[in-house]
Amino acid sequence: MERPCRAPSGIDLSVPSVSRIYDYYLGGSHNFEVDREAGRRAIEAFPDMPKIMQANRAFMRRAVRHAVERGVTQFLDIGSGIPTFGSVHETAQAAHPDARVVYVDHDPVAVAHSRSVLKGNDRAGVVAADLRTPEAILRDPEVTRLLDLERPVALLLVAVLHFVPDGDDPWAAVARLRDGLAPGSLLILTHAATEGGPMKPEEGRKVERVYRAIGSPLCTRSRPQVARFFDGFSLVDPGLVPMPTWRPDPREDPEGDPETRGTAAAVPDPHADPVFTAGFAGVAGVGRKP
Repeated sequence: MERPCRAPSGIDLSVPSVSRIYDYYLGGSHNFEVDREAGRRAIEAFPDMPKIMQANRAFMRRAVRHAVERGVTQFLDIGSGIPTFGSVHETAQAAHPDARVVYVDHDPVAVAHSRSVLKGNDRAGVVAADLRTPEAILRDPEVTRLLDLERPVALLLVAVLHFVPDGDDPWAAVARLRDGLAPGSLLILTHAATEGGPMKPEEGRKVERVYRAIGSPLCTRSRPQVARFFDGFSLVDPGLVPMPTWRPDPREDPEGDPETRGTAAAVPDPHADPVFTAGFAGVAGVGRKP
């Protein structure tokens, strides 16, 4: 197979990447045929998959703009994938030119692509690290170089926790990250759920098989299980709601497409406490730390 000139060196183009599949769903250009083939299999199982991913990205952009509006201009995006097509640094720096962003991912594919994308941007960086080692992330030299952890930070855990199995206790990892945040920090979080969305059980099983086959099994969770990530926080209006209805852009339909209504989101008020945003494969929300 001929290697595309835009492919970072050292990347095995014969293996699908979750990050590049997500980029494919979004209509981005940082994906290759092996990723598109896996994505097509997931879309065959559940045709509305791209719409859900696009709603997830739209919610993320609204939450980032909300953070900037509340005076938070530092962003730590863990499980970031490839930062293209309406990403955190583009959205944040468009709203505030001095905004600083650190992307974190354990996937070498995502890290290599991220370094290529961010070349020349001195207010954004990337770290190769795993969500399951929160202390190492918070102490990483790139994180401490770009972010002042004594000031509020918007922590993003968007569409990543459903790749962390219960046995690795993702709730404890989120709690440790929360405890490392300064007062007024925010958490923006989305998660695939087992109920509340349009995906039928058989469709869900087929999608899970696609991701299991590429070595990234999905751990869908119930709404109460996702709500546990908000322990120690209170949700701000409108609470845990379908993604399109969390503080919708006036140009957007607040009802959203039926296939995105299974996702919830929430965001807390940074002037009081850290903000948390949660989303299912159809919902979103924000929480406040007392």
